[in-house]
Amino acid sequence: MVSVIYKNRALPIVWLVAKGKKGHFPEDIHIELVKRAAVMIPKGTDVVSVGDGEFDGITLLEMISDLGWKYVCRTGINIVYYVEDEKYKIGNMSGGMKPGECREVRNALFTGDKYGPIMIICQQGSGCKEPIYLVTDMNSVSKACLYYKKRFKIETFFSDQKSRGFNLHKSHISDPERLSKLMIATCQAYIWIIYLGVIAITRGWDKIIHRTDRCDLSLFKLGKYCLDYILNENLKIPVAFKI
Repeated sequence: MVSVIYKNRALPIVWLVAKGKKGHFPEDIHIELVKRAAVMIPKGTDVVSVGDGEFDGITLLEMISDLGWKYVCRTGINIVYYVEDEKYKIGNMSGGMKPGECREVRNALFTGDKYGPIMIICQQGSGCKEPIYLVTDMNSVSKACLYYKKRFKIETFFSDQKSRGFNLHKSHISDPERLSKLMIATCQAYIWIIYLGVIAITRGWDKIIHRTDRCDLSLFKLGKYCLDYILNENLKIPVAFKI
């Protein structure tokens, strides 16, 4: 799935459903997904693609660059890189690192295919047992790390679609085509509920349905409360899918 981050929520744009085993999808599925997303994004838009270690394939990264986008994604400790014809292992970057420390290697050639030049980042987060390794075509370490942090916002979408929201996981649908069609409904409903959360804030309803001093609810949860409020008060239901 490709999503856009809005107010700490991942809004789905396009997705592919495929049957497979647990683990990473093949790179060609990710490439097809990016192709579909690229058609929907106006040319000249500033785009930064973020993803986990499943999205560090050379062909995929080349495609993202050819689109004029930037990327920052996680990669594995066993991947090799080259600097001035010297071969190194990415996992060796973390030797002796302290919590909160960050290291980078610039103008590196990535994997045995020597793709690049790119920048490789090793970040040891405070309170984290293991460092993470990132590859990016951005010039700024801090900006690349800042963008990568946004990747985790997709987890909010998954929980809202499943246990905290529409219970998609209880459908028990295993056919990819049927599941993809079901997601048309749940993704549109999700965007609508986020929209209602925004409406609640802009119209001041959040102080009526939640609390007056602050809002502790996500836009999704607030949107659900907002819908209950509208139905209970017999108000006109606002319907839109554009934030």
